[in-house]
Amino acid sequence: MKKYMFAVAFVATSMSPAYAQEEPEVSVSGSVALVSDYRFRGVSQTDEGMAIQGGFTVSHASGAYIGTWGSNLAGWGTFGGSSMELDIYAGYAFPVGAATIDVGGTWFMYPSGADTTDFFEGYVKVSGDLGPVSGLVGVAYAPSQEALGNWSNTPQSVVGDKEDNLYLWGDVSAGIPQTPLTLKAHLGYSDGNPGLGPNGTSIAPTGTYWDWMLGADVALGPVTVGIAYIDTSITNSDRQYILPGFANTRDGTNIAAGKVIGSISVSF
Repeated sequence: MKKYMFAVAFVATSMSPAYAQEEPEVSVSGSVALVSDYRFRGVSQTDEGMAIQGGFTVSHASGAYIGTWGSNLAGWGTFGGSSMELDIYAGYAFPVGAATIDVGGTWFMYPSGADTTDFFEGYVKVSGDLGPVSGLVGVAYAPSQEALGNWSNTPQSVVGDKEDNLYLWGDVSAGIPQTPLTLKAHLGYSDGNPGLGPNGTSIAPTGTYWDWMLGADVALGPVTVGIAYIDTSITNSDRQYILPGFANTRDGTNIAAGKVIGSISVSF
């Protein structure tokens, strides 16, 4: 799951009575957010500090869409970059019975960084509703690329190594009737190179571990205030051989350890 605090709405083809006003062929949606810690698949990308994030999506009535999303980072300047993540994504969402299938891909960029920092990942997501409960399951696969390779000084590393990464996840949310409160949960599994990333044994986030989240959102018009507990199966012993990488630069703590994270976002 890319970024726990956001979801993108996709427009599916529909038929309207002749007397009804036609829906626009193209629509634009987006959001801007402030989060206390940017976690990507359970791992902090901001040294456990705050992040400003935002993006927008252009959707066509056919189900096709394209968009971009960005966030500040910590540590990526090490690779000559601007300590920023900028994603470009595109895909096609279409209904199948009561579900929606979404097929697309994301290009993860770290502007002005080293040539091997950027990488591509394709995805397939299936979502649907059952009463007040919404669910989603997804598969994301990044083919072998240097950004995912084991480039560290560990014994397993190879100069120019290329690795792939598989990410499986599921999300569920449920609105509490007659309240602005929504409860949410996430479970994900990453299967990549033998080490950990970023700033571990690879430039991009990879490794083999679980991540999970439990949280709640309160919607106040276009503003959503959220709180979530995010954690991973990555222990201190798992990261011993790559220290001081994969550690908070202020106190050396595990940047994948459990933490309560707050957010406030505005959607349009």
